[in-house]
Amino acid sequence: MIGRLFRAHGEFCASHPWEVIVALLTITACMLTVDKTSTLDAAAATATTTATVSATATAGVPNGPAAPPIMAPPSATSSRHRPCHGWSQSCDGLEAEYNAADVILMTIVRCTAVLYCYYQFCSLHRLGSKYVLGIAGLFTVFSSFIFTTAIIKFLGSDISDLKDALFFLLLVIDLSNSGRLAQLALSGSSQAEVTQNIARGLELLGPAISLDTIVEALLVGVGTLSGVQRLEVLCMFAVLSVLVNYVVFMTFYPACLSLIFDLSRNGVDMSVVRERAKGSLLLKSLTEEEQKANPVLQRVKLIMTTGLMIVHIYSRVVFTSSDYDAVDKTLSPTLNLNVNNNRTESGEITDIIIKWLTMSADHIVISIVLIALVVKFICFDQRDPLQDQLRQATLAKASQTTPQPEEEKEQPQPQQLAIKAPPRLPLFSIEEQQVSNVATQTDVQAIVRQRVELPKRPPRPLQECLQLLNATDETDHALTGPQALTDEEIVAIVNAGGTHCPLYKIESVLDDPERGIRLRRQIIASRAKVRLGSLESLPYQHFDYRKVMNACCENVLGYVPIPVGYAGPLLLDGVSYYVPMATTEGALVASTNRGCKALSVRGVRSVVEDVGMTRAPCVRFPSVARASEAKLWIEHETNYKLIKEEFDSTSRFGRLKDCHIAMDGPQLYIRFVALTGDAMGMNMVSKGAEMALRCIKRQFPDMQIISLSGNFCCDKKPAAINWIKGRGKRVVTECTIPAATLRSVLKTDAKTLVECNKLKNMGGSAMAGSIGGNNAHAANMVTAVFLATGQDPAQNVTSSNCSTAMECWTENSEDLYMTCTMPSLEVGTVGGGTGLPGQGACLDMLGVRGAHASNPGDNAKKLAQIVCATVMAGELSLMAALVNSDLVKSHMRHNRSSIAVSSVNNPLNVSVSSCSTIS
Repeated sequence: MIGRLFRAHGEFCASHPWEVIVALLTITACMLTVDKTSTLDAAAATATTTATVSATATAGVPNGPAAPPIMAPPSATSSRHRPCHGWSQSCDGLEAEYNAADVILMTIVRCTAVLYCYYQFCSLHRLGSKYVLGIAGLFTVFSSFIFTTAIIKFLGSDISDLKDALFFLLLVIDLSNSGRLAQLALSGSSQAEVTQNIARGLELLGPAISLDTIVEALLVGVGTLSGVQRLEVLCMFAVLSVLVNYVVFMTFYPACLSLIFDLSRNGVDMSVVRERAKGSLLLKSLTEEEQKANPVLQRVKLIMTTGLMIVHIYSRVVFTSSDYDAVDKTLSPTLNLNVNNNRTESGEITDIIIKWLTMSADHIVISIVLIALVVKFICFDQRDPLQDQLRQATLAKASQTTPQPEEEKEQPQPQQLAIKAPPRLPLFSIEEQQVSNVATQTDVQAIVRQRVELPKRPPRPLQECLQLLNATDETDHALTGPQALTDEEIVAIVNAGGTHCPLYKIESVLDDPERGIRLRRQIIASRAKVRLGSLESLPYQHFDYRKVMNACCENVLGYVPIPVGYAGPLLLDGVSYYVPMATTEGALVASTNRGCKALSVRGVRSVVEDVGMTRAPCVRFPSVARASEAKLWIEHETNYKLIKEEFDSTSRFGRLKDCHIAMDGPQLYIRFVALTGDAMGMNMVSKGAEMALRCIKRQFPDMQIISLSGNFCCDKKPAAINWIKGRGKRVVTECTIPAATLRSVLKTDAKTLVECNKLKNMGGSAMAGSIGGNNAHAANMVTAVFLATGQDPAQNVTSSNCSTAMECWTENSEDLYMTCTMPSLEVGTVGGGTGLPGQGACLDMLGVRGAHASNPGDNAKKLAQIVCATVMAGELSLMAALVNSDLVKSHMRHNRSSIAVSSVNNPLNVSVSSCSTIS
C-alpha cells in the first residue's frame, strides 16, 4: 500500500515537472519574504511590560538599591528555562568567549563533510556519465539553497551560522540514492518510460528513505534537549538538513530528472547515457536481493521511532517551565555570582592574537583539504585505470588494416572466462564502456555479461522452469520470470513447443530483445544444422530493437550494415543538399556526385504535386446490372461525400481525394486516392478503404468483398496506371548545364548527349516495351536514397518510373537543357523505417525528419524533390560515361580495385576519365 502511494507520488512529480518545480520555488520565495512584524510587535510588548514591572518595584522601595539581574548559566538549567529562548537568540549576560574544543570539533566536522561529499561525487564520476554527475550536483546546489533559506528566515539565524549549517547539509546528503534514481530514469527511451521508471524508483526507495529520515530527525533531535546552547544549535541544523534533503529528494529531484530528459531529447544524444545506465551496478541494485528492505532492521527502526517520539513528547510537553521556577529563583543568584568570580581575564591584544591564530588555523585546515582534493581529482583521478588503457591499446591494435596470418590473430584469453571468446576480441572486465565498432562485435561489456550473467548450473526440470517463467514477483524480478532462468533453460522451453515461449516472440517473453535475439540465433543455428560461428559476422548488439518490433521486422537475427555515402552539394531550388546514399554498388555514389557538381553550376529547379496514395479493393456483385448500379451510386456527388466522411474518420491526416472505378464483368475495382500527410500512407489508406467499403456495403448488402487490394492500385509492380495517373508524389525537375561544364566535368558536349538520350532512353526503351523505363538507371539512385532514409525498398519498382529528356538549349547553343519527370514517387518521412536511428539521421541531413510542424506533407514533398534531383544527377553522369566509354573502367576501379584496366586494351581510341577522378 505504501509503495503504491510513493509510486503515484513519483508518477505525479515526473509527469508534472514544471508544476512541482515552480511550486517549490514559490514556497521558497515565500520563506524569503516572511513578514516578521507580528514577532517584533510581540517582543516590543514584552519589553514594555518588563519596564512597567521594574518601575513599579522601584517605586515600592524608594531608597533600596537596584536588584541585581537574576540569570542562570547555560549549564544550570534547560534551555527552555533560561531567559533566552530559541536557537538563534543570544542569552543576555553570556559573553561570547573563544572555545578551543568547539573549534576543533567543528573543524573535524567540516573536514569530514568535505571528504564525504568528495567520496560520493567520485563514486558517481566512476560511472562514466556526466549527466548523472551533473544532476547530482544540481540536486546538491538546490538543497543548499533551500536549506540556506530556511536557516536565515525560518530560524532567524545569523549569516555567520551558515558556515556550520552547510557542512551539516553535506553530511546528510546521500547521493547514492540520487544516483540510483537518475540511472533508472535515464535508462528510458521515451518520456512515458522515464515517468514510469521514476515512479518505480520512488516505489522502491521511498518507504525506506522516509523511515530513515524520521529516525535520523528524531535521533539527532534529542540533542536539542541537552540544555547546551551550542549543541542545540548544531543539532537543529542537522535536523533541518535531514528534512530539507528529504523534501527536495521527493519533490524537486524527480521533477528535475523528468524535465532534463524531456528538454535533452532533441539536443543531447541520450543513447550513450541509456546504454551505460542499463549496464551499471546502480541500476542492477534496484532489482537485486540486497535492495529489499530487511524486515528485522525495519522493525528496529519502528521501535526506535516510537521510543524517540515518546522521549520528545515527554521532554517538551509533560514538563513545563513552571516546574522549575522555584529552582531557578534559588540557584540563579549563586550560580551567576560563581560565574562572575571564575571568569578569566586576559589582555585584549593577547586575546585577539590567540583568536586570530586559532581561527586562521581552522580556515587553513579546510583550505588544505579542499586544495588537496582538487589536485588529486585533476592530476590523478582523471587517469584511466590500467584495464582501460590495456583495452584501448588492444582495440587500436585490432583495428589496424594490415592483414595478418590467421595464426597471428589469436589473442590471449582470460582464465576466468569459461566460454571460448571469438578471435581478436579484447577481454577485460570493464563495467561500462561504449565500443563504436559494432560491425565486428568487439564489445567488451556484452561479452563479459554473456559469460558471467548467471552462474553455471545444470538445467532444472522443464516444469520448474515453466513455473519460474510464468511467476511474477513485484518485489524482486530477479527471483522469478525469465531473469531467473539460464540460457539453456530458455532454449529448452522454446524447443519444448507450446505457447509459453514461442520462438517468434522470444524477445517479448524475455523482455530483453538483445538476449532473445542471441538465443534465437543459437536455436536457428542448431535447427538448420549450421555452425553458430557462421552468424558471427552478422551483428546484433547495440541496436534499439524497440523501434524494430511491431514496426520494421520480425524473427530478428540481427542487422546488416550497408555503407552510406553522400552525393553533393546538390543545389536544388536555391538550397544545397548533401544526399545520403546507401549502396553496395561501386562507382554509383562517385558518379552521382559528379553529376551533382555539374548540375550545381546553375542549380536545379523543381515542381511537386501530391497525387496521393492509392488502394483499390476488388468487390463482386450478383450481376453486371447490380455492379453498374453500385458504380453509379459511388460516383454520385452526395454518396461520394458520405464515403469520404467514413474514410476521413479513420485518421488525422488521411483525406480521400478521388475515387476511380473500373468494371470487369460483375467485379468493381475501386481505386481510392488519398492524401496522407508526411507518411507514405499505405496502411493509412488501407484502413480508410476498409471503412469506405463498410459504408458501401450498407447500401449494397449483396456486395462481396473479394480482396482489400485488387492490384488496381498498383503497388510494387510496374503498371501503366501509375505512369499515367500517378501515385504518391509527382515531381518534375529541370536544369541547364553550360557547355563549359560539359567539357570540363563530363568530358562531352550537348549534341552527343542529346543523340544518346534519344536513341537509348526513348528508342531503346520503346523497342523493349518498357513501362516507365525511359531512363538510364533511375532505380539505382532511388533505391540508394530509399535505403538510407528508411523508405520501403520494394517500392522502388513504382518509384523508379522516370522519363529523362535532353535537348540543346537553343539551336545554336552548346548548353544542355535536361528534365526528369517522376510521376509515382512513394516516399514518407514518418512511420516504418524512418523511425530507426540511422535512417532518421540521414533524414536529418536533408532537414526532413518527422512530420512538418505547420504544413503536413511538406517534408515528404521535399524528400521527393531531392530524390528526383539526385536521379537527374545520376542520369547525367552515366550518360556522359556511356558516350565516353568510362562505364567499364570506372566499375573496374571501384568494384574490382585489384584488376587494372589499361587504356591500351580499350578498343575505342578515346580519352577516358573515371568518375572517381572528378569530385
